[in-house]
Amino acid sequence: EVQLVESGGGLVQAGGSLRLSCAASGFTFDDYAIGWFRQAPGKEREGISCISSIDNNTWYADSVKGRFTISSDNAKNTVYLQMNSLSPEDTAVYYCAADKDQVHTIMLVTTGRRGGMDYWGKGTLVTVGS
Repeated sequence: EVQLVESGGGLVQAGGSLRLSCAASGFTFDDYAIGWFRQAPGKEREGISCISSIDNNTWYADSVKGRFTISSDNAKNTVYLQMNSLSPEDTAVYYCAADKDQVHTIMLVTTGRRGGMDYWGKGTLVTVGS
């Protein structure tokens, strides 16, 4: 059974930091790109970062560039999202997702294009207080 399980969300004050984790199982981790997405109340889902399984290259949406860092521990089949300098605008449910199409995943993050991924987690809520 394919599973993507996010953890690490919670309540943090503006300017604070959180680290999200995405634990993957049930598929060949090294064959998939992993992306982080978020959906704020009343807004469409937004791709914010992804990491390539081929070379661990990373991509970011402009909204998080310079503040968020994605990384992968392939030995643990886990991807992390370090989030610094959080603001109330970062409040959202954060999802990790996996797709075999690396280019598609990169496009979702860097162009704002809407689209699906092969597998999705159930999300973790991040709330940033002012």
